Amino acid sequence: MRRLNRRKTLNLVKELDAFPKVPDSYVETSASGGTVYQDTWMKYEYEVDKDFSSKLRINIDITVAMKCQYVGADVLDLAETMVASADGLVYEPVIFDLSPQQKEWQRMLQLIQSRLQEEHSLQDVIFKSAFKSASTALPPREDDSSQSPDACRIRGHLYVNKVAGNFHITVGKAIPHPRGHAHLAALVNHDSYNFSHRIDHLSFGELIPGIINPLDGTEKITIDHNQMFQYFITVVPTKLHTYKISADTHQFSVTERERIINHAAGSHGVSGIFMKYDLSSLMVTVTEEHMPFWQFFVRLCGIVGGIFSTTGMLHGIGKFIVEIICCRFRLGAYKPVHSVPFEDGHTDNHLPLLENNTH
Repeated sequence: MRRLNRRKTLNLVKELDAFPKVPDSYVETSASGGTVYQDTWMKYEYEVDKDFSSKLRINIDITVAMKCQYVGADVLDLAETMVASADGLVYEPVIFDLSPQQKEWQRMLQLIQSRLQEEHSLQDVIFKSAFKSASTALPPREDDSSQSPDACRIRGHLYVNKVAGNFHITVGKAIPHPRGHAHLAALVNHDSYNFSHRIDHLSFGELIPGIINPLDGTEKITIDHNQMFQYFITVVPTKLHTYKISADTHQFSVTERERIINHAAGSHGVSGIFMKYDLSSLMVTVTEEHMPFWQFFVRLCGIVGGIFSTTGMLHGIGKFIVEIICCRFRLGAYKPVHSVPFEDGHTDNHLPLLENNTH
């Protein structure tokens, strides 16, 4: 049953076209029509990230089960710098429930995520196929629903300082404050709180089609009005160099936590979605490499030489067997002639002479 589910998942990966089929060894055919095969692999190198002056781009596509006028999104970093949501985020009223085609897209994305957690080598295949496959963004609705929007899709990008920060979506629009910032939550009815959400995409750095990030396809449903969702993210700067692209992007790992805000029980905080990110001091350079031509040529000569040696050895063994069989046949052709007895008891062991009859 598990083998069947594995095969089904890989077929869904091909349908999504996020990356090609995964063989046991990653093999590419050359431009000469597949006569020569060349292995490629991903090489990982680590060094200290010395770039602290540039900005970090955050790409966001999150849908919250609340109307847009009731929620606000912004970023507050450790430098107490607030990034206004109007700079790059768009609030779009939508229907929270997905259409059938969108549900199929989400199901395939979640299956791919489960396979990535079990087989980490698939990440190398994703790197190789970046920009080669179609975008993994949420497809538009195919049905013409007359249902009024009940959710808010917050999408776009922000540029923040390369320091730890907190991107959050909570009740009320954000306003600047001398000591930080605040949200106008007092104007929103508490019964309308619902932070059920779906993360269609979240990434850091340059937006690369075909790359699947750890939180893509995540969906959280809650029935409590005072729910807090927390994501603790560690961002790793990554330089990606393949035969298809060269890009400056970021990988990240994440841990999740959720709890109900209940001040009477000692669970303090604010209802909402909080993504606390921190940057790693190390930078990873991922480079796609292949076997040098001279090494490939040496291996090819070794293979050809091995074929000739094996053929010669088999030829020698076959010749030896044939000679043994033919020798036995020749020995069987010269069997001794039976002796001819005389009247006095002696025998004649000589072959009879041929008589030459002349007329």
